[in-house]
Amino acid sequence: MQVETGIQIDRDGEVAVITMNRPEKRNALSLAMMRALDAALASVAAQTEVRAIVLRGQGPAFSAGHDLRELVGGEEESYRAVFDACVALMTRITVVPQPVIAEVAKIATAAGCQLVAACDLAVASSEATFATPGVRIGLFCSTPMVALTRAIGRKRAMEMLLTGNSIDAATALEWGLVNRVVAPDRLHDETLALARTIAAASRGIVALGKAAFYAQIDLDQARAYDYTKAVMTSNALEPNASEGIAAFLERRTPKWED
Repeated sequence: MQVETGIQIDRDGEVAVITMNRPEKRNALSLAMMRALDAALASVAAQTEVRAIVLRGQGPAFSAGHDLRELVGGEEESYRAVFDACVALMTRITVVPQPVIAEVAKIATAAGCQLVAACDLAVASSEATFATPGVRIGLFCSTPMVALTRAIGRKRAMEMLLTGNSIDAATALEWGLVNRVVAPDRLHDETLALARTIAAASRGIVALGKAAFYAQIDLDQARAYDYTKAVMTSNALEPNASEGIAAFLERRTPKWED
């Protein structure tokens, strides 16, 4: 176990578990917390034996969003530092080679909801709720809308952003914000099971696929196909592709080089 400022890092085999561990602050994404979380992700991602990452929050909230005390009485420079750190953190989730899975036990609001939307996958407890309520306090959730819109679409994102209303786990599943909803007492086990399924694949091939997914997602169809056919050609030349196909044909477990 490794502990940083408000962050705990554990290992479960090939799965790294990063826990936001400031339950008394509802895991608010203060500037220090975001920088520590960004550093933790970078550190874990550099460990070649790690094949999947779980991100969770300790206590009554996954994350309640930004620490609002940092957004009162400040100056442009201090506010910009907060949102620069936020964007860097969300971008880090996208660029690390391992899939990042959000494990959401309860509340995820504002930038906390953004954090869920930014993760590659999400598993939620049936007790989880999600909201972007900034409009109600005069600070519209503009950066959260980037990840949220890409996860659930324009109309649903606008409804959450304009009303500030929360949605329950079942609605989050229907809208595509999370991948599955499970009983609270099964949340961690189910999240780890999903992570282990991913970890069974070649780390290099998963990293290649994740990078390609985000590279093509905003391209038009023709350019997306041009890009992905080049990726698949390169992928087919990889030793792990030859090994994986041979193992399938021979009905055996592949032996990945990585």
